[in-house]
Amino acid sequence: MAAPNLVDTSSLYGKTAYGALTTSAATMLNNAASSAKLLKVVSLYVSNVDGTNAADVTVSYYTQDDIGGTAYAIAKTVVVPADAAIVIIDSKSPIYLEEDRSIGGLASANSDLEFVMSYEEYDDA
Repeated sequence: MAAPNLVDTSSLYGKTAYGALTTSAATMLNNAASSAKLLKVVSLYVSNVDGTNAADVTVSYYTQDDIGGTAYAIAKTVVVPADAAIVIIDSKSPIYLEEDRSIGGLASANSDLEFVMSYEEYDDA
């Protein structure tokens, strides 16, 4: 099934995803195949919880769910200073995740970076 038409959407939910990033790529947000949903990412913040060292973050858009397929960089090895946060995605430039798509990320150091992502879920069911 294709992603729902935004005009004819039956439900709209505001949601938040969050977690810690490691040195291995991991799913930050997933829209499974045949979900009948469209996800609109309206913000993505990455914070460095290490009080001493900077760390790099990479965030990618994947052409398949569960960070499969081809990865396209949204942010590539961007420095997040110690005890600071950066904005990767904001409401002025949202990213849509259709069915069978995902967003994943990784850090240059384990447990130094955390993310909070706000998104809207459009449902056709």
